[in-house]
Amino acid sequence: MKLWEIAHSRTGDKGNISNISLIAYKPEDYEMLKEKVTAEKVKEHFAGMVKGDVVRYELPNIQALNFVMYDALGGGVTRSLSVDMHGKGLSSYLLDMEI
Repeated sequence: MKLWEIAHSRTGDKGNISNISLIAYKPEDYEMLKEKVTAEKVKEHFAGMVKGDVVRYELPNIQALNFVMYDALGGGVTRSLSVDMHGKGLSSYLLDMEI
């Protein structure tokens, strides 16, 4: 199944760091997200894009995971020639991940 079937996502950025939240639609799906969507799996999914570490934070009160991805935006907004300098499209890419 694809993540978009059970969750939605939002992104943010600060410099060359991308922040992606993954929020379960239903509370009962949160445990599956915690089990299947590890920092290692996200780093693997973004291979070639994210050059630094990926750190996962758990937010059980809102059934969400938050991934902070370092060295992820080609140098950051002021240094990148990327079309998606802020990394807003990264949430869609994460939601396409197969679990």
